[in-house]
Order: sequence, then C-alpha cells, then structure tokens
Amino acid sequence: MLKPKLKRKKYRPNIHFDTPEGIRYYPKMSQDANGDWKMSNPDLWKPLTERLRRAGKGGPVAYTAKNYSNLLGMPGFSDTLLNNHFTLYQGYVTNTNKLMEQLGAMLKEGKQGTPEFAELKRRFGWEFNGMRLHEHYFANLGGDGDPAKAPTLVKKLAAQFGSFDAWATDFKATAAMRGIGWVILYEDIEAGAFCNQWINEHDVGHIVDGNPLLIIDVFEHAFMIDYGLKRADYIASFFKNLKWNVVEQRSI
Repeated sequence: MLKPKLKRKKYRPNIHFDTPEGIRYYPKMSQDANGDWKMSNPDLWKPLTERLRRAGKGGPVAYTAKNYSNLLGMPGFSDTLLNNHFTLYQGYVTNTNKLMEQLGAMLKEGKQGTPEFAELKRRFGWEFNGMRLHEHYFANLGGDGDPAKAPTLVKKLAAQFGSFDAWATDFKATAAMRGIGWVILYEDIEAGAFCNQWINEHDVGHIVDGNPLLIIDVFEHAFMIDYGLKRADYIASFFKNLKWNVVEQRSI
C-alpha cells in the first residue's frame, strides 16, 4: 500500500474502479496507525472486483437482481408495496442484460450505423440507471432513521447548509416537487460540496463527478399503494427508515 511522505491526510491514493459500462466508482479510504491507506469497507467492493476480473478474462458481464427481502415488514411500507417494487426493479436488471446482449450482437454484425443501434444505445442508460438507482434506494433503507449514525456527513451538511435541518428541508422540498423521478444527495468529488438534485425519470439531471449518497424514489410506484397522493407522508416514512451509516459509507 502507498505510504504518504508528509501530512497523511493530503496523500490519499486515487483508487477507483472502472466498469466495462464506463461507470467509475471511488471506494472510501482510511489510514491505519502506520499511515497505510486501505479501503474502509472492502466487502462492499467484492462483487464489483469479481465482475471486473471476469470481464478482464473475456467472460460475459451480466447483472443479477439483488435480494432486498430484509426490508419486508419495514414500518410505513406494506409488503405489497415492497414486493411490487422489487418486481419492477428486477425488470430493469433483465432489460439491462438484454440490451447489452442486443448491442453486442449488433456490433458483431456490423449494424452499429443503424437507427436501431442508436436507439438501443440511448435506451441503455435509462434501463441501467433504473437498475442501479433502485439498488442504492433499497440499500439506504431498513434503518432507524437516526442521522447520528452519520456524524461526519451530518457535520459537513450542516456546515454547507447552515444546519442539518436546513439540508433536510431542501431535500424534502425537492422530493415533493411535481414530476416522476428521483432525488439524490450528491457529493461533488472535485470540490467536496453537496447538492440535492432532481433526476427526471432515470437519466436526466445527473451531476458529472457527483457521488450519490442518499437516494429516494419519487415515481408513483414507490408510494401510491400505501399513500395515494400523499407524497409528503411517504417522504416522512422514508426518512424514518433511513440507514444513515450506509449513506455515510458512500461518502469519499
């Protein structure tokens, strides 16, 4: 591992993973007592590193739907709502794999200059983001909603927004806006700043070099079975079930 020569905190190694789809991930790093840099949560990266290893050997890259049945019984979310949501997410995984296969086949057949190839290329980002955003969304649920479990992140948000409550007000107001899509708390990798960003559907509005920390789904399917048109009540339940330690672990 790399050992910094001067002040330790200024020499974080620029370690990242690039997937075959062009997605770049930055693992959270920390230093031990000897000043060696290590990934803070290496277990979270094992599935990705294994997939990259297979891809590097020429093996097929295919996504597998993850199991979020641990969320069943979560307060404020009926099992019917959650099971429907899981099924919808699984559809995005299936369609992502299908598009990868179709695009690969068309490339081999020399059809990359066709309108069909172009439209499938445009569609891929929509399906892929639909898959990955749902995974982040489900992963940051299942907690007790206590932000004290993310002390470093809470302190940074309070410093930028004036208070943690001011940040939360901004996030909830963004999530309550009319429309379908997502709201993401982004961390700007370059500047270290934060912003609450509206994402239209799955693919419009993402921040370049933005690290997604907290994700809420505000498509109607995420809440209407339980809440009807009362989106504000759904947002309140979402906050009560946040797993803040997972949110903070995503921070660089």
